[in-house]
Amino acid sequence: MAHQTPPSGSIFKSIAAIEAHEVKAVLLSLLYFFFLFGSYSIIKPVRDAMGTVYGMENIQELYTGTFIASFIVAPLYSGLASRVRLSKFLPWVYGVVAVSILVFWGLFTTVEQQQDRWVAALFYIWVSTFNMLIISVFWTFMSDLFNREQAKRLFGFVAAGGTLGGIVGPLLDSSLVSTVGINTLMLISAAGFGVTALLVTILAGEKKRLMAAGVEVQNTTLDRKLEGNPFDGFRLLFQSKYLLLLAAFLLLMTWISTIVYIQLGDLITKTFESREARTQAYATIDLTVNSLTVFLQLFGTGRIVKRFGVTAGLLVNPVIMVLAFLGVVSAPVFMVLASIQVVRRVAEYAVAKPTREMLFTVVDQESRYKAKNVIDTVVYRFGDVSAAWVSSLILPFGVAGLAVFGVIVAVLWFPVGLVLGRRYESVRNEAPVR
Repeated sequence: MAHQTPPSGSIFKSIAAIEAHEVKAVLLSLLYFFFLFGSYSIIKPVRDAMGTVYGMENIQELYTGTFIASFIVAPLYSGLASRVRLSKFLPWVYGVVAVSILVFWGLFTTVEQQQDRWVAALFYIWVSTFNMLIISVFWTFMSDLFNREQAKRLFGFVAAGGTLGGIVGPLLDSSLVSTVGINTLMLISAAGFGVTALLVTILAGEKKRLMAAGVEVQNTTLDRKLEGNPFDGFRLLFQSKYLLLLAAFLLLMTWISTIVYIQLGDLITKTFESREARTQAYATIDLTVNSLTVFLQLFGTGRIVKRFGVTAGLLVNPVIMVLAFLGVVSAPVFMVLASIQVVRRVAEYAVAKPTREMLFTVVDQESRYKAKNVIDTVVYRFGDVSAAWVSSLILPFGVAGLAVFGVIVAVLWFPVGLVLGRRYESVRNEAPVR
């Protein structure tokens, strides 16, 4: 008798080309990203509002602090990964984040008003440090669970979990901030990170089960410590032309997002007076982005990548941003900037981000956990701080001046994405790319 695919498997296969044996792992991954990004999305508008409390005219100082903190955390993360089994280490990452949020909750409930600016700065720097780390850990785990072929089909669908969390988080902020206050939202976020740690443990067990059953996934184990020292991530990065291309692509992407963020923050500060109103404005933008993105991720990303290829996915945002910045030059007002932020992030989350994460499925496990962490944290934050200081010099001339800078960066971004995509597409075997 022929094997019959379960009805539930047929449904998921028709929606996003998910095979029956992959359903549990994919749904756990989606749920994992939902709680992770949802928990972060609750405190992200709080972090952004704290940036305005410190002062957008001094935002480059916060970016510098974040870069320094990231440079410290990256080798610490790599060193711990070399000493603790990955199946135990990964949940600990989210547990530490949950505890740290509780510590800041205590600070925000006890500090005097005149100290708020400095506590706000400390909170902004810490959230900006761990936010890239926790998302990097998620996608590292995904590239260590699903192989190259699976990633093309599944990463867009899995990314929808984060987008759904990104809808729930800002929605909670918008609806609750005026009634329960920022401090209660921080408690909700901490609880969410606790759930995330539990889901990581469950998913690690699912990877082991799939491998024992002979199902085709990444042929790696989480029941091991990564050998080496805390600075291996930097060594691996500079030894690989492929990883350096990835770092250059992310650096230019970061410059673009930082330019838009500073432009938008400047106009939000001028448009809204209170911290709560600014939090609500950021939350509304986040809610709009994630609402538009989720449909594409669930039903379109996998098909888009399959039809047009990874290279096309990498080139979507550079093309969009050249056109968008030219629009800002002609109309540098809040609604235009807000609309550009929405379009940029929808394109990034629905296509560019899942596509970029697929690139790590063809590197070795050590590079995934160590070099990827350096790229996603230190390189990213170097992009932040360098773009912030350049932007601080240009901002006095208006957001239109920043837009011209943005056009130049987007034009440079395009060829890097083109070369990187072609290098990935040229890989024809299972040997890790260098």
